[in-house]
Amino acid sequence: MKMTLRACAVAAMSCAAALTFTGAASAEVKLPDTLVWSAYDTGSSGHAQSVAIGKAFKEKYGVNVRVLPGANDIARLTPLRVGKVDAVSNGVGTYFAQEGVFEFAKPEWGPQAVRLIMSSKGSAGLMVGVAEDTGVKEVKDLRGKRVAWVKSAPALNHNVTAILAFAGLTWNDVEKVEFAGFGASWEGMTNNQVDAAFAITVSGSTKAVAASPRGLLWPGLPFADKAGWDRMMAVAPYYTKNKVTAGTNVPKEGIQGQAYPYPILTVREDMTSELAHAMTTALIESYDLYKDGAPGAAGWALENQTFEWAVPYHDGAIAAFKDVGVWTDAMQAHNDKLVARQKVLIDAWAAFTKNAPSDEEAFVTAWAEARIAALEAAGLNPVIR
Repeated sequence: MKMTLRACAVAAMSCAAALTFTGAASAEVKLPDTLVWSAYDTGSSGHAQSVAIGKAFKEKYGVNVRVLPGANDIARLTPLRVGKVDAVSNGVGTYFAQEGVFEFAKPEWGPQAVRLIMSSKGSAGLMVGVAEDTGVKEVKDLRGKRVAWVKSAPALNHNVTAILAFAGLTWNDVEKVEFAGFGASWEGMTNNQVDAAFAITVSGSTKAVAASPRGLLWPGLPFADKAGWDRMMAVAPYYTKNKVTAGTNVPKEGIQGQAYPYPILTVREDMTSELAHAMTTALIESYDLYKDGAPGAAGWALENQTFEWAVPYHDGAIAAFKDVGVWTDAMQAHNDKLVARQKVLIDAWAAFTKNAPSDEEAFVTAWAEARIAALEAAGLNPVIR
C-alpha cells in the first residue's frame, strides 16, 4: 500500500547510481556529470539559490545541476521517492514527510526515510506577508482577511496555521483562498485575489507585490509576547526567534520574526555515503562562488548550519562535517535519536498498513491514532496530532 523511499529504490534506480562519476576539478570531490534537484517554483528563493549553487558546481567541478521546479511538497518529493532526482531543495515539508503527516498520511505515502545534506539560514525570515492596502499591521489584524492556502503544500499551510496561532487565530477566523502553487499564491496577492501569503522574505515572488499599488509588509512576532510565542511553538516547534533584516520591504531596523532552515537539501536515506559526502564537501568548498548568487544564498555558510534540528543528517554529510572539524559527539547523539524516531514511525506504518481501512478518510484518521500511539509508547513527542 505504501511506497517508502527505500521501497522505491527497488523499483527505480537512483540517479546517483545511474550516473558515471567524474573527478572534475577536485581530487577529493567526485560528483556525477549531472545532478538533478527539485525545488520550489521559479521565482522562489529556494529555486534561485539552487540555480546559484548549480552555477558554482559547474564552474568549480564541471558538474551540471538541473533544477526542476515543483509547485508543492508532493510535486517536489515524488521525484525523490521514485529515484528521478538526487535531492530536493525543500522546506519544512521534509519534516512532515518524515513524520507521515498531512499530505504524507495518505496510503501512497507514509513516513519517509529522508536525510539532510545542508541547509540555509541567515537574516531572512519565514513570515506571512500582507498587502499593505489591507491596513493590517499585526498578525491579529488578519482576522476576516483573505489568506492563501496552497494545495498539497502542508509546509506552507502549517506555517500559516502556526503564525495565526501567535495571535490566537485559526483558519476559521480568516477567509481561506486556495491556489495551485506557491508562485500562484503570490500572483494572487498582486492581482488582489488574496491579502496574505507565506514566504521567505527574500523570495523573488514577493517583489511584484511590493512594486504593485497594493504594497507589501511583514507583520512582526514580538519576542516579548511570550503567550504568542508559546501558542505558535506548540504548533511549530521547529521555529526559532530571528531578527529579520533581509528581504523585500524589510525595514532597516529589522523585524522580530522567526525562521527555520530553508532551503533544506534533502536526500534519501539510501543515497550512497560517497555521493552524500561529495555533495556536502562541494557545498562547503564552493560557498564563495554561490554566496552572492541569489538572495539568501549566504545562509549556506558552515557557521549557519542547524546541526541539531528535526530531521537527521546523512552519514555521508556527517563525514564531511567531521572532515572540517564541526561535528561533535552531542550532535551525533542528537542525530542518532532522530534516526531512531524515523524507525519508530516507519515500523508503525508497516504494522498499521497490514490491516488498514480501505477508505482513504478512515485510513488517514486511523493512521493518525496509530502514529501518536507508537511515538508515545516509545517515549517520544508526537508534536503534530
